[in-house]
Amino acid sequence: MAPVQSVQVFGKKKTATAVAHAKQGRGLIKVNGQPLENIEPEALRLKVFEPVLIIGQDKFSNLDIRIRVKGGGITSQIYAIRSAIAKSIVAYHAKYVDEHSKNELRNTLVDYDRNLLVSDPRRCEPKKYGGKSARARFQKSYR
Repeated sequence: MAPVQSVQVFGKKKTATAVAHAKQGRGLIKVNGQPLENIEPEALRLKVFEPVLIIGQDKFSNLDIRIRVKGGGITSQIYAIRSAIAKSIVAYHAKYVDEHSKNELRNTLVDYDRNLLVSDPRRCEPKKYGGKSARARFQKSYR
């Protein structure tokens, strides 16, 4: 039996991490065992579908993508998932299809939104002494 063609990539946003496992299949995309259509909140569901809609359903028709996501909040997890989906299709094409199609996909995704492939470096700034938050200082009294 031939080994299964698969790639494993991750998408991150703040502290949320989504690990995508893409392999040959019949077009299933599942997040923590649930289909992509069941993602809540409904307002952010379209964000998760962006990579599929930009690239086109035909490119995903022979791929199964299973995603495990944990950490962070709801919005961060959704951004991590969309990043993982985009990275997985590019990685799969790089490894098993050809370089030209990979570059085509990559350019299409980067033209739409660079954060689909490149992670966002912004993090929460740590609190310091002398104030209640990272930047705010306690009020100073002169009398």
